[in-house]
Amino acid sequence: MASRALLADIDPGWLADGDTLLNAELAARARDSALGRRMLAAWLADGPAAALFAPDPGRQPDLVRMRWPRQRLDALLRDIGVLAHAPAIRAETGREPVRRLKAALGNSYLLALDRTVWDGHVERARQAALASALAHALAAATTADGPQPLHALFDAQGRAELVAWARRRDPALADWCQLLHPPGPAPVAWLPEKPVLRIYTHHDTRAA
Repeated sequence: MASRALLADIDPGWLADGDTLLNAELAARARDSALGRRMLAAWLADGPAAALFAPDPGRQPDLVRMRWPRQRLDALLRDIGVLAHAPAIRAETGREPVRRLKAALGNSYLLALDRTVWDGHVERARQAALASALAHALAAATTADGPQPLHALFDAQGRAELVAWARRRDPALADWCQLLHPPGPAPVAWLPEKPVLRIYTHHDTRAA
């Protein structure tokens, strides 16, 4: 049985039949009743969350939410996204861009520089694409005078990487990660498995 809190965290864009979204008032009423929650869970199990809501006597959907609440999961996604852009971050030496990156990332900036987590070796085309994406985000952050464009870049890539990795390792977590955000196109995931596992293990150990 899915809890009211878990279902409330799910982005309403996933509660849809084709292009038709479930009425917000009807969804709220469904979350407030045991029968409604069962119906919503069954609906999601038949669509975007087959792993999270699959019948499993050894795992309840709420256990995934309890271990990875939104704030903790967001921190994991940010770090994975930063690591994915590490080659471009390491190559950025301009005084103002570095200042903005440090301000936006805090301790995660050091993660991008840590070659013991990942050496950051990528082919030339990937390096160019990362550099271009980072340059655009830095320009937008300068215009906005805030870190949001940088956060958006890293968070979107982090979600794509974690979902791709978790599909093999923990499909319920992959579902949960997707359900917290509106459905839509995602960046291509390309990080090697080992650095994603290292970041995941670090955050999972802290959670435990």
